[in-house]
Amino acid sequence: MLGRKKHSAPGSKLPSVAVIISTFNQVEWLEKALWGYMVQTHSAFELLVADDGSGEETRELLRYYREEKGMPIRHVWQEDKGFRKCRILNQAIRETSAEYLIFSDGDCIPRKDFVESHLKKARPGCFQSGGYLKLNPRVSAAISQNDVLHQHPFSVRWLLRKGGRFSYKLVKLVRSHLITCVLNKITPTRPSWNGHNVSGWRSDILSVNGFNEDMGYGGLDRELGERLLNAGIEGQQIRYYAISVHLHHNRPYRKKTVLSQNAAIRKQVRKNKLTWVKNGIRKEGEKALV
Repeated sequence: MLGRKKHSAPGSKLPSVAVIISTFNQVEWLEKALWGYMVQTHSAFELLVADDGSGEETRELLRYYREEKGMPIRHVWQEDKGFRKCRILNQAIRETSAEYLIFSDGDCIPRKDFVESHLKKARPGCFQSGGYLKLNPRVSAAISQNDVLHQHPFSVRWLLRKGGRFSYKLVKLVRSHLITCVLNKITPTRPSWNGHNVSGWRSDILSVNGFNEDMGYGGLDRELGERLLNAGIEGQQIRYYAISVHLHHNRPYRKKTVLSQNAAIRKQVRKNKLTWVKNGIRKEGEKALV
């Protein structure tokens, strides 16, 4: 197995960081997500788009934002052969040498303090489990670049005015350190590795061999988190601290047979306290990654 590197202690120099976002043929939503990364309060990060086979339109979008807007984007692409998110995420991890990795999706707009929040909470031997607020189709379509610039999608009043429904979940958008600390402590939701909003040390991820490429859609992210927990990496709850909003979309790739297969894999991981997966980022016979 791969050894772990020593991590920067809290209060010391911040680690190098990369944000990895996954996408597949959702150009309009991906652009809205990019707007969110353009206004981050902590701007010293590398952005990798893990692309599971999108067409030329996505390539051109990323070229535009890289060359015309100066965004530090790396487009990590693979041919479309069906849902292979774990494979492209592993490839993105290979492509960066950043010490700390933040994962999200190309249909999630991060609040401006998203990267900063993850870095502030980063701790040795831990991963950080964030949250999101789901938006309906009407609100998702209404969001403009100006709205993201002024952080309107993170305003309860704005969301309700645009057609969002009132819900207790809107409390996620409250900007109060005291309230968010209390909510993170009292929430019954256990911290898990959620692909839409999670972060951890690259060396810890490598130590369990990354994502399991045998996993299809449904729980694939959580399976990695369960192996991290088995390896002694603790999950920390920051679902009310590091915030993103999730744009509405359908899931035509959701299949009952795959969900059942994934559930069986996760059951074995939990039952046998597995930490290593054979079909992960490092293949059999390959040298250790650094």
